[in-house]
Amino acid sequence: MRVKCVICDEIHKLDDENPEAKKIRNRPIHTYMCPECHDRISDRTNERKATGHFHLYRDPVKNNNW
Repeated sequence: MRVKCVICDEIHKLDDENPEAKKIRNRPIHTYMCPECHDRISDRTNERKATGHFHLYRDPVKNNNW
């Protein structure tokens, strides 16, 4: 299966039996990101976290005693 990275627009080839290829084939809303772009984003995110100015906004966890 040929896939295109959403960031760098390079075309890569995935094995048809690869779980990621099956996910993309069955649900087209899922997108593919090449390993180089994924590593670059994770490295830069970790650098921003290390500065202390990175805030990850998530919903607060509520304890439900129901």
